Amino acid sequence: MAKVVIIDDEASILELMSQVCRSLGHEVHARQTGAEGLQTLGQLKPELLIVDLHIGDVNGLEIIQQCRSTSPQTAIIMVTGHSSVETAVEAMRLGAFDYIAKPFELTDLKLTIEHALGQQPAPPLPSTSSSSNPPSSRPPQLVGESAAIQKISSLIQRVADTDSPVLLEGEFGVGKQLIARVLHQSSRRHAAPFKAIQCSALSADLLEAELFGHDQSHNSIFTRTRGGTVHLAEIHHMPMHIQAQLNAYLDQATESGASFRLITSTSQHLDEAIRNGQFREDLYYKISVVPVHIPPLRERREDIALLIQNILREQALRSGSPMKRIEPYASEFLQKYPWPGNISELRNAVERACAMSENDTIQPADLPAKVTQKSDTSAATASSNHEPISLPIGSTLDSFVRVQEKLFINETLKYNNGSREKTASMLGVSIATLYRKMELNVERRTTS
Repeated sequence: MAKVVIIDDEASILELMSQVCRSLGHEVHARQTGAEGLQTLGQLKPELLIVDLHIGDVNGLEIIQQCRSTSPQTAIIMVTGHSSVETAVEAMRLGAFDYIAKPFELTDLKLTIEHALGQQPAPPLPSTSSSSNPPSSRPPQLVGESAAIQKISSLIQRVADTDSPVLLEGEFGVGKQLIARVLHQSSRRHAAPFKAIQCSALSADLLEAELFGHDQSHNSIFTRTRGGTVHLAEIHHMPMHIQAQLNAYLDQATESGASFRLITSTSQHLDEAIRNGQFREDLYYKISVVPVHIPPLRERREDIALLIQNILREQALRSGSPMKRIEPYASEFLQKYPWPGNISELRNAVERACAMSENDTIQPADLPAKVTQKSDTSAATASSNHEPISLPIGSTLDSFVRVQEKLFINETLKYNNGSREKTASMLGVSIATLYRKMELNVERRTTS
């Protein structure tokens, strides 16, 4: 049993990390402020410190520095968000053993704690729950019924237990990180750590230190993986001199029998980068033994409805509230939109709609305007044909707004093939309000 001090100003995360440590048999001292945490550190001299990078009263880096000076034997794990990974890697130079990015998997946290304390893996974690934005404890899974997703799922099953390096290729936001984690969880390495790093998120110096060790400490991302999987994301951003070092390191690791699975990913075509002298051809052949292409969302629209339901389910779990349903016309908008940002953009739109909706059902009015706007309106057509649009100068603003409102309602009616119920839902108004604005009697609601 080890003494563990945890400092995090987010109560739900603090409690969850405490539960994980207690389930491993450790004595936990949880603190929500940096001042309390520093006082506890001075009193206990713990074997392990887990500290958030951003705490209200004290910067996490300052806590690491003070812990290093007062309790040098304490192992330190930094907790951070993805946007602060560069600062977390900098913390490694100050003496942190490792870092973990929010939202994290419970298994990753458990394995990082065990590694920091020099212990062998413990039995599986009991199920834990948190009512406020907990990290995911469910195994990652691919969502979709398209032929492309089924093909990727089949490929993962075939290569999961090999050690062949995998290269994931696809546009930004298609789910490369998820596929890398699914591949890890499907392999015999699933009980070992999964470590991921965005090559574009770090300066060249920090990226080099993270890959090959900090100040000759040999505490690199590969050694901290301990037989697990390393995912180097956006590898096309890796500088040429680091590519050369990685190429040599992989040769050395093969000869020495080092145990880790390498997965790389890119949103650019590496063969083009090779032709332009921006990527090493010999490194490309090492990392692309199993190439996997992930098509953009616009090429697999049959997956969108399932992805929406999955996002709504995850949102409900994080918020601790009932799962919201989506009105069919709103779902139709989401399925017609081209999604240049792929799943990342879809997730953003659905989560925004959950926040904007006033009840348990997401309406078209709750969606981002770019998703619901119609690109072939009369005004847009006139503008594209360079036709002048006459404005009724001299009329009142109210009368102009009423005219434009009617035009917009008529365009929406045309879009919906005359369906008034569908138009009312799309505009976010009641059917009675629609009839009033159309200057029709409510009694005439006989067709849709």
